[in-house]
Amino acid sequence: MVLKLYGGSAPANGSGIIAMVLLEKKIPFEFIHIDLSKGDNKTPEYLALHPLGRIPMIIDDDGFILYEARAICRYLEEKYADQGTRLIPTGLRDKARFEEGASVELTEIFPRLMKVATELGLNPQEKASTDEAALPEAQAALAKTLSEYEWMLSQQKYIGGDELTLADIFHLYVVPALISAGFDVIADKGPNVKRWWNDLVSRPNWIKLQEGIQSVAMY
Repeated sequence: MVLKLYGGSAPANGSGIIAMVLLEKKIPFEFIHIDLSKGDNKTPEYLALHPLGRIPMIIDDDGFILYEARAICRYLEEKYADQGTRLIPTGLRDKARFEEGASVELTEIFPRLMKVATELGLNPQEKASTDEAALPEAQAALAKTLSEYEWMLSQQKYIGGDELTLADIFHLYVVPALISAGFDVIADKGPNVKRWWNDLVSRPNWIKLQEGIQSVAMY
């Protein structure tokens, strides 16, 4: 049995970052589209697999079930560490630098990105605030964090060091959706942020995903 990925078909979400990892690691998988608008995630069959009724989720080739996008990405990297692109370093200090970047993404940038997405009506699981000041405040907080990224990326090529890691791929969760909605959080930022982002979205596997997530039978 091949690994199964359950999720939305658009690349800019949790399913997309998992698909990106699967492609970078050259892991065959079957993609099963879960349409939230049709309630596919609330069927008895799906809830039996994922009691919270959310996406994404994987069922590994031995039947192991796992959800939460970051947990899935880390699991895949550790299971297939020597296959495809290495996405978590192994050296003590290199790994520490990666964990630093991953922590910054999770605790600093992701909440601010999601706040902006929610206020723009792009978060299907949360409603926008009725406070007119909420969006400008969210945008200002995000801009401040991205200015800190400019300094970080002047010291190293990627968020988690000098090689591509999961810390970078995790940013593909929300940023592309904001850009597609007309809120380009990268355009007016510093040269290092732009260089990093352009490098990330120019990867062949990310370009391939713009056609939608599709199963890969073999490598």
